[in-house]
This record gives sequence, C-alpha cells and structure tokens, in this order.
Amino acid sequence: MDLPCITNMDVRGKRLVVRADLNVPVEGGRVTDATRITRFAAGMKPLLDQGARLVILTHFGRPQPNVLDPAFSVDKLRATLAEALGVPVRFSDVCIGPSAEIHAEQLADGEAMLCENLRYNPGEVANDAGFAAALARLGDIYVNDAFSCAHRAHASTDAITRCLPSAAGPLLMEEIRALGDALENPQSPAVAIVGGAKVSTKIPVLKNLVGKLDAVIIGGGMANTFLYADGCPMGLSLHESDQAETVAEIRALARASGCRIVLPVDAVGAREFREGIQKQVFDVDQCPDDMMILDAGPKSLALFETVLAEANTVLWNGPLGAFELKPFDHSTMQLADRAAQMTREGLITSVAGGGDTVAALNAAGVADDFTYVSSAGGAFLEWLEGKTLPGIAALMQASKAA
Repeated sequence: MDLPCITNMDVRGKRLVVRADLNVPVEGGRVTDATRITRFAAGMKPLLDQGARLVILTHFGRPQPNVLDPAFSVDKLRATLAEALGVPVRFSDVCIGPSAEIHAEQLADGEAMLCENLRYNPGEVANDAGFAAALARLGDIYVNDAFSCAHRAHASTDAITRCLPSAAGPLLMEEIRALGDALENPQSPAVAIVGGAKVSTKIPVLKNLVGKLDAVIIGGGMANTFLYADGCPMGLSLHESDQAETVAEIRALARASGCRIVLPVDAVGAREFREGIQKQVFDVDQCPDDMMILDAGPKSLALFETVLAEANTVLWNGPLGAFELKPFDHSTMQLADRAAQMTREGLITSVAGGGDTVAALNAAGVADDFTYVSSAGGAFLEWLEGKTLPGIAALMQASKAA
C-alpha cells in the first residue's frame, strides 16, 4: 500500500496533528493497561527527537455529545502519556478554538500537548467538515496513527485529510505491514484460527479467509454451527440453527479455492457454565441432550496442533472455547502456547488481533511472543473481511491529491 509515512518527512519545527487511539482502560482515575499508550509513544519519540511538535488527538469512551462529563476527560491519561513519551505533555481542555490554537502555537521543538476528548464535540462522529477544519488549524501536517479507528469515517480520521497535508504514522504503518504480510502476501501454507460465538458475526471474515488461505481452523460457538449443519446433536450448546445455508456457502467457497476447513472432532462439555462444574469429554456427534459444548477436546487440540505444525503463517482471531472460565480455556491456552513456541523458534509468522484474542494471549502469557498482535478491534475484523478502511482510504486519496 503506497501511503506517505511521516517518518520519511522532515518534521523539525512542524506541528503534527496526530490522531492517536488512547482509549485505554481506566479505574479510579488511573490507567490500568497502558499498552496502547506505550505503543503509540514508541513511534512518536523519534519524531520528538527530530524536533517535531506534537498535537495529540484522541477519543475516550462514548460521552454524550456536548456534555463535558469529567468521567470522559482525557486529562487522566496525561501522566501515563508523558512517562511513555519521556517529555512533559501540556493539556488543552478543548480540542478546537482559539485556546487550543494558542496552546499549539506555543509548542517548541520536541514538545507535545494532548487535546481534550474529540467525542465531546458532535462534529467528530458526524465527520463534520467545519469541525475537521478547526482541528486542522492546530498544526501543519496531519498524521493518522490510529489504525484501530481507521474503520470509522470521523472528522479526525477522514474529513481532516482534506484540510492538511496528510501522512500515516509509524504505528499505523506497522499494523498495515503486519496484516498485509499475513493476509495479502502470506508465506504458504497459511492458516487462520477463527473462533468466537457466532458464525453470523464473521460471515464476511470467513468468506474472505477461505479464498486466500490454505486452511481455516474454526472453534468456539462458530464450530458448533458448522457441526450442527453436519447433523451433530448440540444439546444445550450455543449454535445458530438458521445458518445452514451460510455454512454451505462458506464450504463451497473453500472447496473452490482449495482451502481446508478444520473443525473439532471432540469436545469438552458441562451441564452448566460455572466454575467448579464437572466436565465431560465426548465426540462431537455424541453431545448429550443436557450438556453444552464449552471447549474443543484433546483429540481436536492434537488435530489443530498438527495443522499448525505444517504452517508457515498463522492468523488468529477468536478463542476456541469459553476461555474466560477454567477449565474451558484449555484448548485456547495450549494452542496459543504452541503458536508462541513455533514463533520463538522461527518456524512461523504469527499475527493475532481482536479483543477476546488479545485477552486470551495475555492470559496465556504469550502475547509478546507472537510476531504481531494488533491492538485494533473493529478495524482488525474489517481488515480480515477485505474491506478498505475509511481512514486508510482518506490517506490514499489525500496522497493522490497532493
């Protein structure tokens, strides 16, 4: 993807209006997971060292527009951001207007400021041209460094690119390269692990993946729906009985492209979904009427590991079972550990993303061992669907117009 990147530009003395995604978990006014902030800061520090002046824009939560609820103020992020950047961070209690512009004009080379929550203003979500023009008055160059927000056509990701020279930030470029290598130009054999509750939420993802990869391992409630379409009894298990035609369509696409769909062959079930409940292992065509499938079984795990052993590229989105409750996290944890080990040994390139997936990899303690773990949620899924994200499209259009 031919995008202008800010790291290739002379930024000394330039005010960069940088769209970040600093929407991080906060409890009691303190950041509890600074991963997004530290990853963003890692890309910005070299720019500060070169004399750039950073004007940082972000959203935080979903405040009611025009209601300045202090619970959604981004000022609480400033200390963590300053520590990560290694420089003091000024704060503007508005993101547009004369006050914000004065703060931006007062920045010296190598300094940074954080603007108040974009979503306090209804113009952000509305992709309002006037709001975008007001944001543009804060700087000289616009930088989108928020891949996780690129699936939204908002003023700070779309309309602003028509107001300023625009470029991609280092973190956004990192995401695009990693995902492009895994999906658009993978080293074959390429395998996807796709889990989650419902087939219906990932139809476009599955259709796109089976057309591009060599095998797709399907787990979780999604696998139940495929197994139900094969005539397997589901007992009390989560499944979608109305998705048989969708399953048939996905399978037809897979056959046409030579992609193998790999399903569980046995399962771990229980009569209730609660801690301490007695579990039972059975073949997928033997689910008792009073039990629910909650994880892939040991034979399934062995099968999945065999498929993984043949792969050179692995793309992961979604857990294999109800990983949030032991012992139904076993297959997800074990396969994650195996993928991490293969990555460490240089046997595979592994890319993962999605909220539940990242949570599972963190729980397994292997997130840092994967080649790349995307911090994006919705944007990651839309990328897997093969969509061109509005924020990326806007940068491409701006590049052509320049």
